[in-house]
Amino acid sequence: MVSLDDPEKNREFAESLETTQVLLSDPGGKVAKAYGVLSSSGAVAQRWTFYIDRKGVIRAIDKAVRVESAGQDIAHKLGELGFPRR
Repeated sequence: MVSLDDPEKNREFAESLETTQVLLSDPGGKVAKAYGVLSSSGAVAQRWTFYIDRKGVIRAIDKAVRVESAGQDIAHKLGELGFPRR
């Protein structure tokens, strides 16, 4: 995950969810801009999911992320794309 928030705010967010998922802080928007998800105002990033394989190849992009089912949607798409289960 990539967030435009600063590292401290992201740490607090991760702790509130009790997650160990990696969350990249991108307060300057450099990564968001490189992936084409930074808004024209530069204040927010689009909520898209990029499926990137171990070689760094983008295999799919979900531009219609639904917060309420994102976890299940990601698991389904990973299976569709043939990513190994852990």
